[in-house]
Amino acid sequence: MRYFSILMFFLLSICCKSEPALKTPEILWQDYITAYPEYATTAMPDADFFHNNEADANRLGKLILEGEKTAASSLYWLYQEYKVDVPRPGDMQIVTDFEGNALAIIATVQVDTVPFHKVSPEYAATDMGTTEQPLEKWKKTHWAFFESFLAESGEQPTEDMLIVCERFKKVWPE
Repeated sequence: MRYFSILMFFLLSICCKSEPALKTPEILWQDYITAYPEYATTAMPDADFFHNNEADANRLGKLILEGEKTAASSLYWLYQEYKVDVPRPGDMQIVTDFEGNALAIIATVQVDTVPFHKVSPEYAATDMGTTEQPLEKWKKTHWAFFESFLAESGEQPTEDMLIVCERFKKVWPE
């Protein structure tokens, strides 16, 4: 009976896929620097989710993890308002789900600041993680998001508002 139990445990462990274990940002960063010791002296990047609600944050995190979303858009106005730096190539971030579970590490590869009406279909596809009408979806989604955010400050979106278009690559997990 003992051998049967051991055999069953072994078979179940190699045959059945389970959900990946949830990790904290600290554990994910430790995994990364173990694989890439040249980053051992680099401070752990900020950890955050994308968007402002659980459903979108988790959906976008999954798209990043799957390599389908490789860009992010934000209002240049926010960087000015909060006196923070615009992302730069080489900046890293730990992407989490809405609950703070670490999903991936991304590194910024390119940053452009362009008016809303000049965002390209190609860029929109990388931000939205889709090739089906990416620009139309990007404009509709981002206009509504920026409009609701700006309304809190009594501002209104415009076609000329500056958008920080950040392209990134997923560096971990590989």
